[in-house]
Amino acid sequence: MAVKVKIPTPLQRLTNGKDEVEGKAGTIIELITDLDQKYPGLMERISEGGKIRRFVNIYVNEEDIRFLQAENTTVKDGDEVSIVPAIAGGSLK
Repeated sequence: MAVKVKIPTPLQRLTNGKDEVEGKAGTIIELITDLDQKYPGLMERISEGGKIRRFVNIYVNEEDIRFLQAENTTVKDGDEVSIVPAIAGGSLK
């Protein structure tokens, strides 16, 4: 068993169109490093300098890692991680 990672549509071109991939258990940043070895370019879009980018939200089993231990949050086999890029938008009326 591995950690399941849900990939948002904008990043699926890096994962050969897959909306879900699997990675190794460990911390979030270790998981992203592992995924980057399989899917080059993924890490640079999610993190910078070992920290998760401000505009990227990551959830472990539906809990926001910002309220846990951020990129040092531990994930184990069977956990589900969701990567959600922040979306700006709206309209001025």
